[in-house]
Amino acid sequence: MDSFQVSENIGKVSFICNEPNTADAVILLAHGAGAGMKHQFMEDLALALVDGGVSVMRYQFPYMEHGKKRPDPPAIAYQTIAAAIDTAIALFPDKRLFAGGKSFGGRMTSQYISENASHVEGLIFYGFPLHQAGKPSTKRAEHLAKVDKPMLFLQGTRDTLAQTDLISEVTQPLALATLIMVEGADHSFNTLKRSGIEQAEVIRTLADDTCNWIRP
Repeated sequence: MDSFQVSENIGKVSFICNEPNTADAVILLAHGAGAGMKHQFMEDLALALVDGGVSVMRYQFPYMEHGKKRPDPPAIAYQTIAAAIDTAIALFPDKRLFAGGKSFGGRMTSQYISENASHVEGLIFYGFPLHQAGKPSTKRAEHLAKVDKPMLFLQGTRDTLAQTDLISEVTQPLALATLIMVEGADHSFNTLKRSGIEQAEVIRTLADDTCNWIRP
């Protein structure tokens, strides 16, 4: 585990790199609102992506770095994402760079990219949080029309933060968007026991879909 400087006022945050023997791409992976980069899902996803031949750089947002529960405001999240991108470029100068993350991390990344020029080649969302549970809306997706990068949306069909018809409605007009629905998965990509599908299998599917999209 290492760290990079966000700014003088904000300080440093931690990051972890996982790399295969050879890779031509790296994914900058931001965590969700309620759990940091060391959460089991983040760990398992990173290792599955590495198995697929992709390098992964996971990093913390400042609030998580300091053990706080309330997510950082967008301005601080954006500074962190910008610093993470700069760090990834310095560490992996010869690799294609993709960015995104789980839920909150993916949404903050897309909001930042929608307003800033970047070397990032594409965005990957592992459960885009389109709306609050029980409050269907598409307002959180309005900025996506300004993203000029290819986007991959991986969404569970049981995700209460992204109603299936609404996430389809949002992504369909976006020429650069690809939507893949994961049957039976919720926002955490867990499935019902009666499905007979364990999360490990779902994570392998997420990694395979990601790697196939990066290298069509």
